[in-house]
Amino acid sequence: MKAFRLDDLEAERAANEGAYLQFLRERNMSVGLYALDAGEHDPQNPHGQDEVYVVVSGRASITVGLETTQVARGSVVYVPAGVPHKFHHISEDLRVLVVFSPPEA
Repeated sequence: MKAFRLDDLEAERAANEGAYLQFLRERNMSVGLYALDAGEHDPQNPHGQDEVYVVVSGRASITVGLETTQVARGSVVYVPAGVPHKFHHISEDLRVLVVFSPPEA
């Protein structure tokens, strides 16, 4: 079994001074913690994998393709491979679990 604590993952991510920390990689998927602080710009580009975002804290908007919605703790968003997407209008520090399938390249 592999088990993780969000507090520990956030501390590791911050210590590595990056917005993203991949903490699990298996044959069919990978999982990471993505962090954007309030007012920050989301620099990501479309990925070659399907993704699922699970918002664990914070508030923002996300645009996927031509659709925009508000997200907060408990929100789950699916992003198909290759579709442009960005978090924006980040009003509270955002922490998001990201599941890629297949694993992120």
